[in-house]
Amino acid sequence: MTSLQKERLYIYDTTLRDGQQTQGVQFSTDEKIEIADLLDDLGVDYIEGGWPGANPTDTNFFETYRTNANLVAFGMTKRSGRSAENDDVLASVLNAGTKKICLVGKTHDFHVKTALGISLKENIEAIQQSISHVVSMGREAIFDAEHFFDGMLSNSDYAIEAIRSAYSAGARWIVLCDTNGGSLPREIEKAVSLAIEAGVPGTHLGIHTHNDTDNAVANTLIAVDAGVRQIQGTLNGLGERCGNANLTALIPTLALKSDYCDRFETGISRIALKGMTRLSRRLDDILNRVPMRQASYVGASAFAHKSGLHANAILKDPSTYEHVDPELVGNDRIIPMSNQAGASNLKKRLSDAGIDQNLNKDELEQILMLIKERESQGYSYDTAQASFELLARRTLGQLPEFFDVKRYKVTVERRKNKYNKMISLSEAVVVVKVDGQKKLSVSESLDEFGSDRGPVNALAKALAKDLGQYQRFIDDMRLVDFKVRITQGGTEAVTRVVIDSEDSTGRRWATVGVSANIVDASFDALIDAMNWKILRDF
Repeated sequence: MTSLQKERLYIYDTTLRDGQQTQGVQFSTDEKIEIADLLDDLGVDYIEGGWPGANPTDTNFFETYRTNANLVAFGMTKRSGRSAENDDVLASVLNAGTKKICLVGKTHDFHVKTALGISLKENIEAIQQSISHVVSMGREAIFDAEHFFDGMLSNSDYAIEAIRSAYSAGARWIVLCDTNGGSLPREIEKAVSLAIEAGVPGTHLGIHTHNDTDNAVANTLIAVDAGVRQIQGTLNGLGERCGNANLTALIPTLALKSDYCDRFETGISRIALKGMTRLSRRLDDILNRVPMRQASYVGASAFAHKSGLHANAILKDPSTYEHVDPELVGNDRIIPMSNQAGASNLKKRLSDAGIDQNLNKDELEQILMLIKERESQGYSYDTAQASFELLARRTLGQLPEFFDVKRYKVTVERRKNKYNKMISLSEAVVVVKVDGQKKLSVSESLDEFGSDRGPVNALAKALAKDLGQYQRFIDDMRLVDFKVRITQGGTEAVTRVVIDSEDSTGRRWATVGVSANIVDASFDALIDAMNWKILRDF
């Protein structure tokens, strides 16, 4: 089947609306604008911006933002006792000025009677009149068929009547919603088939699933198989309760799996697909969340091969243990180093680091034994690839000394401020020798809001203050994650600190430090992070 013969699938993103219903998530207007720009660059067909009139943030967003994608304003069908023309809530959605309007309405008889407290007939009339009003205003109408799949189990005739009324009123899309997220794939497939048989074409059907049984992606895919041609979801699976269908998993699946890419095309190019990993991590950064390492396609561990058996096979042919090429989604293949590693892991990791893997047996054995010895002390090179590279290069005499830390000191003071409130203040002094000169740097850990960020932050700021000719290489790096683990326990307990760093290009690397003192462990990881950055960019 050629590309000209492929059917079109439309991608509808609801991160800014349904994703914002995630517990602990509240986007600012500026954050919504940035995310919308990222989605627009990706090439999604619809961006649901929120509910204008429901809150100031959403209202401001629609007043200020325009995009190349189809920006959608979300609202609900008219309320009982009002005409569509005189419903102020519906008017606020139309006044947002978008060409696309999505209205949610009830399709489950239980919700009509219990939640709305109106008759089944009144609800059908509300759907028809609301959709007709939107269409009469020259807008594309999208009907969000809330609780459709539960409605099909309760009263299929009524659920079908509800979506048919929206379609006959002129809705471009009828979106079948698994609102409670409890439906299973077979139920989804059957209900979609019945909707098509009832006269709503698949080319006018969408699917909106939630992940309460961990089946949102599977339910979306089987809905596509059954005939729907619009899929809805959110980046990183954000959403109410357990989240929505994860577009970061769905989009690569549709683009790379032959069951779908041979039959369908989307508006997302292969070039844009390579930005998927960076997009996912940028969203986590905006939300101040740690990216999920095991996330499909985009997770840091999605293409990590720890077993020596696996690594040996990967070196011969990556397809032995990879279902897709990680480069296609902008991710990286990782061969971790650990006490389970063998020669295959070591050679691959050395190759990835740009180190000649054709070392003699003694050199390889020396590195491998050192890795295992240090891991017995509490280090973990499985999750700290950059520290592994530095260790290997140092062992082989291939690591220049960019700077030498001569001493450092950090203090933490607790005192009352002028408001008689107890506050903390951390201060650090770091002396380094660089370019043949000793340099002393001092820093405190206050952020832009005047809050103390702790002793490690103070050390990081002091260390990065003046590294002479190497300063320009670290100016764009920042710490994005900080993990602490106490190993062994008892009087022999040591602290392992793993730091994730990132630069302006989106490149990310992890380093590790181990000590009985958490500050020392943190500082060692910081030094490794800077050395690795300089090594790569010098």
